[in-house]
Formats: sequence, structure tokens, C-alpha cells
Amino acid sequence: MLSAFRNAFKLPDLRGKILFTLGIIAVYRLGSHLPVPGVDYKSVQNFLKTSADASNGAFNLINLFSGGALTQFAIFALGIMPYITSSIIMQLLGVVIPRLEQLQKEGEQGRKKIQQYTRYVTVALALLQSAGIVTLAHRQGLLPGVDIFPGLTPARFALAVLTLTAGTALIMWLGELITQRGVGNGMSVLIFTAIVARLPTQGANILSSKGWPLFTVVCILGLLVVVAVIFVEQAQRRIPVQYAKRQVGRRMYGGSSTYIPLKVNQAGVIPIIFASSLLYLPTLLASIVNKPWVTDLNTRFFQSGAHPVYAISYFLMIIAFAYFYNSIAFNPVDTADNMQKYGGFIPGIRPGRPTAAYLNHILTRITLPGSLFLAFVALLPIIALAAANVQQFPFGGTAILITVGVGLETMKQIESQLLMRNYEGFLR
Repeated sequence: MLSAFRNAFKLPDLRGKILFTLGIIAVYRLGSHLPVPGVDYKSVQNFLKTSADASNGAFNLINLFSGGALTQFAIFALGIMPYITSSIIMQLLGVVIPRLEQLQKEGEQGRKKIQQYTRYVTVALALLQSAGIVTLAHRQGLLPGVDIFPGLTPARFALAVLTLTAGTALIMWLGELITQRGVGNGMSVLIFTAIVARLPTQGANILSSKGWPLFTVVCILGLLVVVAVIFVEQAQRRIPVQYAKRQVGRRMYGGSSTYIPLKVNQAGVIPIIFASSLLYLPTLLASIVNKPWVTDLNTRFFQSGAHPVYAISYFLMIIAFAYFYNSIAFNPVDTADNMQKYGGFIPGIRPGRPTAAYLNHILTRITLPGSLFLAFVALLPIIALAAANVQQFPFGGTAILITVGVGLETMKQIESQLLMRNYEGFLR
């Protein structure tokens, strides 16, 4: 591992990419600590020092992706969450809108067009989210008992909304710069950075409040979870495909064998994001609608996130969304038609409709263990809260899945660069 790092810095172009990525990360972390104009920064900091649970449950996901910038109300408070939501929306719309589906099949030009649409939707979502968050922050709905924007006037409201929206647009640009000139996928690297930046604070909180024995248990459990996530993320079902020989003019094509890799966790972290967003709706509704029965219902079942109703709903939603997303992301009929078009077939399975039915059967079977694993990892913070009263468990849910996935992908990219130049990679 150390020799691979040394070899990576020996190559001028790869060293430049790594240093460029680190420079962008430094800019991103700086923006996560610069407050929005009009924020009562002293009150926010005093609250964060005295409260273990800094944010309302409805904003934990955004706070996670922003690296804690939301609770400090920095210019990067929204993080990359609007872009993630926009990307998911565009991916789902590609199934129901023929024009977007056609663009997805047009290669590089179609991808650039969809990327441009994604940017527009991101800015629109950032405007809506920033307006809602500034309003709730002023009404003491973000940090309980703290008016983050005292004396909020229309002009200061507009300035805060524009600042947060511009921060999201800048993050999007920084991520694209990393993708083009750095190492790894830019958006994923920034999310990885935001999540990892919170781990030392969460570990220190556990150590100071619970002591060394529980801290040691949490670290050991965290290592086991990381190993399990790597195992499941790398697991795949390889379906063999044989291509028959065919003659085109004087050339003979085909006669080769390959496979279709179907990952056990095909949907990644998206089912957890979907389920979390839906379960945060009652909290958002209670913040907007001032009805006693709505507030009581939210306080009893959803606000703490530790009630059995919340946990069971979360578990079932993750499984349902995993199946839903896999049905959209992988189309067995299109795959079977493309195989048949180029003379491919699965040994023992007839081409066409039987192949599509076979692929759908395999996908359904491997989605179940993947979705169950996702649900278990997502429920780890709730289990830790119920078992040992650990408020901030750093090795569960969305955080560990993203950090491990992005880390593996970035290491593979650096390894491929090293192997191109006859160096041994990280994973050798």
C-alpha cells in the first residue's frame, strides 16, 4: 500500500491530479465553515457546544452530505443533496419521458444534454430547499430554541437564499472539475470528504460521553461493518453469455464468451435516500402545519427515529425501493433484445423472451439479500441508540456505504493509472 502511494506520487501527471483533487477538497471544506450573511453565528456555536444532537431529524440527511455545514449554516449548508436529488429525478424521468430515454441512448452527446438538464433542476431545487430552510431556521425549526436569522427582512431573506443556492452551484462546479482534471468521480469524492470530516467529532463524542470500553466496541464493530460492506459491494452474479460466429463480408465475428455482471447491491445507497426522505415528511409537515395532533403524531413516532414504528417502516421501505430502483436501472427485455441482435445467448436458455424472463428471475433473487443487507446497515444507528444510547453512531446507514463505495472506486482508478505504467496497484 505504501509503495503504491509512493509510486503514484512519482508520476508527474498522476501526482498533479492527486494534488489538484486535494486542493479542491480544501476549498470545499473552507466553504463548509464560512457562515451565510445574517446568521447569528455566536448563538449557533453556543448551541452546538451544549447539544449532542445538533439538528432536527428532518435535516440529518442534508447535514450528513454537507459535512455538518447545515447546523453551522455555512455557505455550503445544502451540500450536494440538491444535485443527488436532481440526478435521481432525471434517471426516473428517463423511464417515462421518451425524449430523455432517447437521449440516454445517444452516447456522449446525449449524456452531456442530460447533464445540462440536471444542472438546471439542481439550481431550481436548491432555490426551493434554501428558501424552506431559511424560513424554518428563522422560526427555530432547525436548531430548537435558536433563531438563526434574527430580524429577518425580505432583503436579508433573498440574500441568504441566493448565497445558499450559489454555494450549491459552486459545489457542483468543483465536483465537475475533480471529474475532469482530478482523481475519481467529483461528486462522490466531495460527499466522501463531507462524511469523513464528521467521523473524528462523532468518535470523540462517544469517547467523552461513554468512555473507552464502549468506544473500543464501536471501533471493532465499525471494522466488521466495513469488511461486510466491501464483501457485499464487490459481490456479483456473473451470467455467462456465448456469442455465435457470424460472417460480415469477408470477416468472421463472434465466437467469444463473456458474462453479464449483476451486482448483489445493484441500487447502491439510493433506497436509503428514498426511504429517509419519505420518513422525514411527517417532521416537515409538523414544522409547517401548526396542528396539535400532527405535532403529537410526529413527536411520538417519527422525530426521535428510535420508535419501532419508524424502524419497521424504514426497513420495509428500503427493501421496496431496492426492488423498485432495480426494475428501472436494469431492463431484462432490452438486454435480451440486444443479446439476440448481436448473436448472443445464455447457454441452456433460448434467446428472446425466455432470456428476459431468466434475467428477471435472477435479478429478483439476488436483490433480496442485497436489500436486506442495506436495511440492516441503515438500521445500525437505531440499534446503537436503543442498545447503548449512542446518539451519533459513525459506522451505519448512508455514511458507511458511501465512504466504502467511493473509496473502492477511487482506489481502482488510481490502480488502473499505475498499471498502465507498469506499477503494482493498491489492491495487488
